Amino acid sequence: MTAAGPSPVVTRPSVLPRHVLAGYALGSLVTGAFGTVPGLLLLPYLTDTLGVAAGVSGLLVLLPKAWDVLINPLAGRISDRRGSRRPFLLVAGLSLSVLFAAIFLAPFPGAAASGAYVAIAFLVAATAYAFFQVPYVAMPAELTDGYTERTRLMTWRVAVLAVAILISGALAPLIVETTGGGRTGHRWSGLFVAALIAVGTAGTFFGTRGAESRIARAAEPSLLAQLRVASGNAPFRALLLCWIVQAAGIGTMLAGVQYFADHVLRRETGGTFLFAAFVGPALLVMPLWTAIGKRHGKLRSLVAASLLFAAGAMLLLGAEVLPAVVVYLIVALVGVGYAGQQVFAMAMLPDCIAADTARTGRRQAGVFTGLWTAGETLGLALGPGIYALVLQVFGYVSSATGQAAAQDATARLGVLLGFTVLPALLVGVAVVPLRGYRERIAE
Repeated sequence: MTAAGPSPVVTRPSVLPRHVLAGYALGSLVTGAFGTVPGLLLLPYLTDTLGVAAGVSGLLVLLPKAWDVLINPLAGRISDRRGSRRPFLLVAGLSLSVLFAAIFLAPFPGAAASGAYVAIAFLVAATAYAFFQVPYVAMPAELTDGYTERTRLMTWRVAVLAVAILISGALAPLIVETTGGGRTGHRWSGLFVAALIAVGTAGTFFGTRGAESRIARAAEPSLLAQLRVASGNAPFRALLLCWIVQAAGIGTMLAGVQYFADHVLRRETGGTFLFAAFVGPALLVMPLWTAIGKRHGKLRSLVAASLLFAAGAMLLLGAEVLPAVVVYLIVALVGVGYAGQQVFAMAMLPDCIAADTARTGRRQAGVFTGLWTAGETLGLALGPGIYALVLQVFGYVSSATGQAAAQDATARLGVLLGFTVLPALLVGVAVVPLRGYRERIAE
């Protein structure tokens, strides 16, 4: 039997003012930058600047992020116990800004010591990020009780998220190259992203000041009790599983951008152009995805967007023989699918939370979003780990010079397959669990 999802029927939904929509959306500068740049730069930084072997580099990227699987539900429980989630945004966001810059400081000369330092710095930064991300993702279910209004809020958020990914993902590699490359270039890039995180933190903290918050009357008495409620919610389980697997696919593609640019496109600034092609069109299609969602429902739209992403990724298999402009157009197609996948999945999450709150009368948004963000973090962390494993299996050669070493045909094939086939399979197959999530669309 197929489980029923949350109903979109809401009586007299409130309309959020534009300053709250914009203020909340600015938090995506934080989540977009931290979700993008480590996945984009950290693996090639370890393999091609610090000289750490690909397999070891994958573990160094994966393990600190896997820690979030444990810390995110705890962050959700702690934020549920407080009256307001906004102070978490300010303290954790500013802490993350400082810690992010520290990741790329590289104070030690050797590969082993430098790799260990990166892993520890990344672990501490990931902890600070958990205490920003979980309260931030929990807020939409408390800012509005409107089914459609939550889609509107997520549309604003994903639009800013796309801008954040474009700015951080395109400019961070460019800053590395234009400031000397190697360790020095990565330090400047780390400072740039740290500043972006600080701006997003201030924007969302002050932008949501005075916003009405619909806080449920009571919370579950224990973390285990809340986890039981979340795990017993079939629509949430289905959506969460899809989200985790798709995050792994996106993380795999993200980790491969620089390698794909260096060894398949063979263009020095190819990573910057790939990001522009990926994110730029996403900004333009947001109104289109919103209209599609209203007509066909969030669930069907999410499936369609996911399959579009997968189809585009498979087309990139021919990148070595296609003109560069065609490759960038295909990447733009993937970006359109990514935009829809993000906006509909994130709009369905607060529907699950609101339905649970209406049923129980308890404030449990933090635990649902704690599990959600832990799953996303795990998926995004698995991506670089998967990609690094592919590189290791196909014989990728690391370098400590700050420049990628020349690779043979087998290693280049690994670069290509990890960037195309694996993300396509992960994002496409992830829609299967959505059979456990069914919307009841009211006439």
